[in-house]
Amino acid sequence: MSLSTTIKLPNGKEYEQPLGLFIGGEYITPEVDSKITVINPSNEEVITEVYAGDKADIDKAVVAARKAFESPEWRGIAASARGDYLYKIAQIIDRDRELIASIDSIDNGKPLPECVEGDLEEAYNVFKYYAGFADKITGKTIETSPEKLAYTVQEPLGVCGQIIPWNYPFMMLAWKVAPALCCGNTVILKPSEVTPLSALYFGKICQEAGLPAGVVNVVNGYGKTAGAALSEHTGVDKIAFTGSTASGKLIMKAAANNLKNVTLECGGKNPLIIFDDAELDQAVKWARIGIFDNKGEVCTSTSRIYVQEAIYDKFLEEFVAHIKDVTVVADPFGENTTQGPQVSKMQYEKVLSYIESGKAEGAKLAYGGAKASEKGYFLNPTVFSDVQEDMKINKEEIFGPVVAVSKFSTVEEVVQKANDTSYGLAAALFSQNVTQCVTVASKLQAGMVWINSNNDSHFGIPFGGYKSSGIGRELGPYALDAYTQTKAVHINVGLRV
Repeated sequence: MSLSTTIKLPNGKEYEQPLGLFIGGEYITPEVDSKITVINPSNEEVITEVYAGDKADIDKAVVAARKAFESPEWRGIAASARGDYLYKIAQIIDRDRELIASIDSIDNGKPLPECVEGDLEEAYNVFKYYAGFADKITGKTIETSPEKLAYTVQEPLGVCGQIIPWNYPFMMLAWKVAPALCCGNTVILKPSEVTPLSALYFGKICQEAGLPAGVVNVVNGYGKTAGAALSEHTGVDKIAFTGSTASGKLIMKAAANNLKNVTLECGGKNPLIIFDDAELDQAVKWARIGIFDNKGEVCTSTSRIYVQEAIYDKFLEEFVAHIKDVTVVADPFGENTTQGPQVSKMQYEKVLSYIESGKAEGAKLAYGGAKASEKGYFLNPTVFSDVQEDMKINKEEIFGPVVAVSKFSTVEEVVQKANDTSYGLAAALFSQNVTQCVTVASKLQAGMVWINSNNDSHFGIPFGGYKSSGIGRELGPYALDAYTQTKAVHINVGLRV
């Protein structure tokens, strides 16, 4: 099997897709001949096969990353030079955004325009943002006495293992890689085995940008082999993970092997609260975005909607009507498509099982609830109403286009319901009462709260959760804390003993 193959995209264009592991600045085959079949979720056909690494390949990547970290070509350059590399990468992403978005669209199933204007725009901006931050990471001087000069410096952690999910393949790569490089670390990236293509292609971008060999390494493979080896490796100084809470717990246990620095961005069962004084048409539109954007495969999806009882029936009527009016479930490369297929057969069947559970437990099916086609992993957006708190669809993260709607009476009641979950990633609320908005936001146990909008994150604002939704923050200047450590320096300028 070759280290690359020509793939023809649905729009008729062709590109050269790398298939090998990207280690030490070049594409190589794994120690053991193992492959992963990549499936197009739109038609269930094979796109290609890529090589899969395991423990031996992680070992090789750690050696390459450590060598690069200690090399004067990386560790010895000016901070502004690191920024130059990041800016070159950003420029290449901007130039090739249509191609990279197309790769993610055939691999993940998200609509191409959404991927171009959303994911790739974000990835470009994230690399550009951290390019500007590279020479602005500073320490402090600390006053103690005239006989001592004390100061701190922020230093890189070293070799960073990064495990990214399948719902935003290239965007999540940017969220992880850009701040790590900004701070002077080196990276070993393990993409999801479900959507490995754009991460493997990123190696070509690193080569074109002239990044020193070994600064970025991409080891595709399965979580139970490559992911586990990366998490427990004693030569890795940090592990950053985005994915399910169950996997996050396993990674945290493995990372305890050498007390790695850990950041985890895990699941969510996020509430959307709509008060009876809300601007209803806006609440309806944002509610649809909050759950059905990216096919519901979003960790911050507001999959529990609580509507104050006076407007409950009116909201439900307008919400369903709006979904019918704007939703087009079709091929991701279609001109008017708003929702593509679920990412994989496994995820597709998981979501279907939750829909059946909602029906069995007595929730009212207000809309959807069925397959959208016989071929491909397409599902219609699904709305359950009159959902009870103890129902499975209200308790567990579905990670698909399924929403549970129920009513509430008082502020105290809805805050209790919103917080009655092991998760704490995000929440949203709609009301024209500013005092009420601020008061409720302060009571919600979530790392992010949107007021009169929903899921409109920004690369300059911290992203992360409370409770089982994770540890640490990504994006903005907060991500720099996740990829640096503080060294205190004491200088005796006159103290005598």
